[in-house]
Amino acid sequence: MMRSAPRQHQAGAALLLAMVIVSLIVTTAAGMVWLQTRAVQVEAAERARAQAAWILLGALDWARLILKEDERGARQRGKAFDSLDEPWATPLAEARLSTFLAADQDNNVDSGPEAFISGSIVDAQSRFNLRGLIDAAGKPQPLQVAALQRLANLAGAPGDTAVRIADAMSRAEAPTGEEGPGGAAIRPARLADLLWLGVEAATLARLAPWVDLLPAPTPVNANTAPREVLVAAIDGLDLGSAERLVQARQRKPFETLAELQAQLPATVQPEPSRIAVGSSWFEVAGRLRLEERVLEERSLLQREGSNVSVRRRERQSFLAGGT
Repeated sequence: MMRSAPRQHQAGAALLLAMVIVSLIVTTAAGMVWLQTRAVQVEAAERARAQAAWILLGALDWARLILKEDERGARQRGKAFDSLDEPWATPLAEARLSTFLAADQDNNVDSGPEAFISGSIVDAQSRFNLRGLIDAAGKPQPLQVAALQRLANLAGAPGDTAVRIADAMSRAEAPTGEEGPGGAAIRPARLADLLWLGVEAATLARLAPWVDLLPAPTPVNANTAPREVLVAAIDGLDLGSAERLVQARQRKPFETLAELQAQLPATVQPEPSRIAVGSSWFEVAGRLRLEERVLEERSLLQREGSNVSVRRRERQSFLAGGT
């Protein structure tokens, strides 16, 4: 009996060692499986992201083509104006991507990817451009500051909104080697950058539907601007008269400033530097829903003759139904 005890201890130790080894093997195998699964998930996500990016790039090229064709049509008819009844102004409702592809044996609606795309082209000159608040010397322009304040009043923003934004823009737009009041500031590239210059987020939120910040000063397009922006762009225009302009252009777009002037009171004179009937800047918004991922992109395009260039692109990705 005394001799069997060491053998029992040895057997127990061997069994314990075997269990430890098996546990280590299982743990290692589970870790390897998890790493492999994670690698597959990362690869799939990266592949989906790349596919979505290429699809949105194709949509952007399509938008550029539409704007080029619109300019070509304007040259053919000899009348350069842009209005909301043109093809570029029609938004694309969400549709399955495969419906745009050729239906053949290898590629049809049923076998297409589960991707849904939507988008729109918006006239960036339908909004009041804050870049026009400041002249080439970096000084505020009183007429434009007063115009912005009229718009701010309609938006319910504070009574000093225009002056504060103009002062901030003046600091940021001061020529090299000079400083505006309060010292130099970083030149803003988009509307949200005004937060850096001390403009409150609540004020920007109120103004956002009606103002923009483009790379260069631009006039407002009378054929696409809402009535509130028209009140700001045309001195002496009231909200009722602006509404009548909107109704008039729905019947027939303004092809020249003379046609616009015919709809205004004799005492109201639009300035060509602040109001126009055509546009050179457009914002393209694209949205792609690919399985559970959503990719959104906004691009700013500048049209110069037959050339349409991309001046800015912003992209964000999130899960469908979340942020």
